Amino acid sequence: MSHSKQLFKLPQHLVATSVSYALNEDLGLSGDITTLATVEDSAHACAMIVARQDGVVSGMDLAHEAFKVLDAHCIFTRNSNDGDSVKSGMALARIEGKARALLSGERVALNFMSHLSGIATLTKAYVEKVKGTKAKITDTRKTTPGLRPFEKYAVRCGGGHNHRSGLFDAMMIKDNHILAAGGLSQAIRRARSSAGHMVRIEVEVDTLSQLDEVLRHANLVDAVLLDNMDLKTLARAVETVSGQIICEASGGVSLDSVQQIAHTGVDIISIGALTHSANALDLGLDFIHKDI
Repeated sequence: MSHSKQLFKLPQHLVATSVSYALNEDLGLSGDITTLATVEDSAHACAMIVARQDGVVSGMDLAHEAFKVLDAHCIFTRNSNDGDSVKSGMALARIEGKARALLSGERVALNFMSHLSGIATLTKAYVEKVKGTKAKITDTRKTTPGLRPFEKYAVRCGGGHNHRSGLFDAMMIKDNHILAAGGLSQAIRRARSSAGHMVRIEVEVDTLSQLDEVLRHANLVDAVLLDNMDLKTLARAVETVSGQIICEASGGVSLDSVQQIAHTGVDIISIGALTHSANALDLGLDFIHKDI
């Protein structure tokens, strides 16, 4: 099933900046010396991006940009869209243009697409596990520096949801904040007095006694993160909250445990592994004809 119709398009300025950086890193001071030495500038070719295993597509705009920067007139034809489920052997896109551009842009295009498609594929596996429950699968801030917008986009391609984008758009009071502030109550009150009307506040707890203290301030917070609780404690926590605020479970979530966690009644399950531990989806670029 495709999620592509539900996705926001990646901002072009982010795509262009990241692809430019990646190409600069790969081409360095001298360019693609192998291709420059072996392939005539006038040569044209056609290639396909091919899935070598089943998965979910993400990062098509980045791949397109990698080739377009090197050949502004290249033709990039999509056979699938971000969010589509694909099978091994399927051609995801066709690229026609200068042979040098196809060869020099190949690795940057595939690096982005393989990484993001891997995230989308893993996310979908988690989403499938919690079907039939109210739990939503979300990411975290455990992302690759410089790639967070793309990795969070890939989570949406897999049918997941995004947690806060950064430190700037939502407040999460964690154990170190509580210690530095001099206590949980102080931290909550200061956060609420500072937060604008559009800013949500979440508090992390790892015991039921901490949860009780948070609930005494239920009118000041929007969500509670139930961190690394076993299933029995998690279920008791959800029952204690009784819908007063949003319940999020996090910590040590795996494909083996996520369904049981969802059945405790939590609203959100956040999983750092979606972005920091997803295996790249195996993709390849196959030339189907060339004029060299």
